[in-house]
Amino acid sequence: METDLRLLEKLAKLCAVAAGVLLTAIALMTCASLVGRNTTGWTLVGDFELSGSAAGAAIALFMPWCQLQRGNIIVDFFTARASAALQDHLDRLGALLLALAFGLLAWRSTVGGLSAWNTHAGSMMLGFPEWAVYAAMVPPLCLTALIGLAQAVRGFSAVEQA
Repeated sequence: METDLRLLEKLAKLCAVAAGVLLTAIALMTCASLVGRNTTGWTLVGDFELSGSAAGAAIALFMPWCQLQRGNIIVDFFTARASAALQDHLDRLGALLLALAFGLLAWRSTVGGLSAWNTHAGSMMLGFPEWAVYAAMVPPLCLTALIGLAQAVRGFSAVEQA
């Protein structure tokens, strides 16, 4: 079981690195387009479309690492004085609810991607295929759901020690 958790951690790190590379590429593309637009009049047509698509994919790619590190918002105002056992149970319940929500997101993103594939949907300026963004989002959404499920079943200390 510990190797399963290590695999989830490695996959989450890989997703976070991919998101960082993606955002760096988009930042460089945006800078090049802005410099070109303001100096020579050259611009990259559709740069805003690519930026939006990449940002959506990057957000999904960062989510597994965020959940693994317990980086999501935790509202503990009402439970600050509760016992450690109750807090652990509530944290596990929260992780389970997150896993269910991300499972739902992954399912609906899959349906949306298949629909975009079947209709050949694309962006307005470039015709960039929308299904590609969905395809980039579904695996990290599934991974986030798996991490949340592992945290709900095994607890946070077991996942953090892996």
